[in-house]
Amino acid sequence: MFLTQKGNALLLQVKVVPNSSRTKVAGLLGGALKLKVAQPPEGGKANEAVLALVAEVLAIGRSQVAVVAGHSAARKTVQITGLTEAVARERLARAVSG
Repeated sequence: MFLTQKGNALLLQVKVVPNSSRTKVAGLLGGALKLKVAQPPEGGKANEAVLALVAEVLAIGRSQVAVVAGHSAARKTVQITGLTEAVARERLARAVSG
């Protein structure tokens, strides 16, 4: 599953496609949330775009999300704090369905 609870945090599995024409949630792919970001995978630009997009979709502050695994890989684990799993799933489902 792409979203799991770990202690007081949620872990979100994402597959990132950098250098896309638009920054958006692109659906589900192999147990991960597929995100397209316009920024290149250089100097942390794509990671920052991923975090900004996740925070926007979940309607939380940017400081509540962090990449905790896969910093230089297409598949990443994003940690989310300050949100329940039920609320996160609802907001992510809305983003996936467009």
